[in-house]
Amino acid sequence: MDAELQEALSRRRFLKGNALGFGGLALGSLLSGQGYGAERWRAPNGRAHHVPKAKSVIWLFMRGGVSHMESFDPKPKLTELAGKTIPETEFASVQDPELLKKVRVVVVNDANGQQRNELYPLQVGFKKYGQSGIEVSDWFPHIGGCIDDIAVIRSMWTTDDNHGAQVQFHSGRHMLDPPVPTIGAWVNYGLGTLNENLPQFISMGPRFFDRSDGHYLGPIYDPVTLKVDQKNPLDYAKPEGDLPHHEQRLEFDLVHRLNKLTSGKFPHDAALEARIKSYELAFRMQTAVPGVIDFQSESEGTRKLYGLDDAATKPFGEQLLATRRFVERGVRFIQIMHGGGAAGAWDQHSGLKKGHAKLARQVDKPIAGLLKDLKQRGLLEETLVVFATEFGRTPGTQNKDGRDHHPYGFSVWMAGGGVQGGVVHGATDEIGFHATENPHYVTDVHATLLHQMGLQPDRLWVPDHKRLERDFGTVIDDILA
Repeated sequence: MDAELQEALSRRRFLKGNALGFGGLALGSLLSGQGYGAERWRAPNGRAHHVPKAKSVIWLFMRGGVSHMESFDPKPKLTELAGKTIPETEFASVQDPELLKKVRVVVVNDANGQQRNELYPLQVGFKKYGQSGIEVSDWFPHIGGCIDDIAVIRSMWTTDDNHGAQVQFHSGRHMLDPPVPTIGAWVNYGLGTLNENLPQFISMGPRFFDRSDGHYLGPIYDPVTLKVDQKNPLDYAKPEGDLPHHEQRLEFDLVHRLNKLTSGKFPHDAALEARIKSYELAFRMQTAVPGVIDFQSESEGTRKLYGLDDAATKPFGEQLLATRRFVERGVRFIQIMHGGGAAGAWDQHSGLKKGHAKLARQVDKPIAGLLKDLKQRGLLEETLVVFATEFGRTPGTQNKDGRDHHPYGFSVWMAGGGVQGGVVHGATDEIGFHATENPHYVTDVHATLLHQMGLQPDRLWVPDHKRLERDFGTVIDDILA
């Protein structure tokens, strides 16, 4: 065998065998950081289309469907009308035959075994918070204390009435449609990284539906999945053998020198140079990522702020403290999923009062701690925080003490990143059934987020992949500062 060819093959075998254990994990993401896969249809050279208001996004997604009526959209009328069917109230029009084609009819059995679509009373109280006086559920008192930094959007709607709506909220398309990139992938595609030692798109927490994000953009725009585990934060990120850090460094230096010696002889092997650079970055990530999730330098006050001193709030609190540390280091998009199980823990068809109270306790203090911590460090103004869920819950009862899925009116909120605080935008009707004022499809959240990041959605596209008008969304200007 020709000596030069043998040397090249030897280098390939080294990369394949050592590979820092990453395999293909973050290779695409790393390559995109080097400029590979960056077509002219993205923002030029990773720069924004216009002056951005935000540098990073923290995407908090509550899996299962948070009840809007027991969180950020109080409906006292439900308690007043509890036990009545909708036709027995002034809201009988929601059972118009045309509307019934769209609506999941929620029923309970009465004493005679007859089905009745009864309205279910609110399961929690509400209080006004801050100078804005916005009402927030008693299950979210800590977030309520931050309400003057939050814009609540009470008029969201979507079309999937099952938990594939999680895919729809992230991508804008129904789960049964051909898959398309998610909002995190578009940010990744459009802007690239601010820190070459860390991934630009991170995902933490449970995910059971579509687990890809890049789709036709390619796996290079998928997130790097992390967990707050000092010993193993990144799956497959350890060398196959017990190789000390300094020996890894020596091996990379050797490969780098070999590559430089032979690069002129193998012009057709340019991709190998890119891959070597990518593995170099993977090597740096091995050191950088554990350092970010090492909280030893954080004060006791900061730990308590995120609820790390409480078993109920510690798991989510650790993820959010790590998130703040990633944002400080320039990570663009951090996606945090809360609520285990295939459907998501927030899916309370029964036992809603107990279930929502428990789950809200897990996230309320950590999320408020994140907002306060970002604000006191001067990071909130350049970090957009989004609190979302795939749909709301029905005004009617299910299984006597629960609520079913409800995609026709629900709430999300945003904070920071040039968004006004202390405002409410949009509304549902008096029983929380339909979005009636300033209704917004889920991609309007995407459009607003991208706009604040300096990107124009209609300029983010690739050849041979048509985007629908709905895919682009419309910026929610009323909540912007």
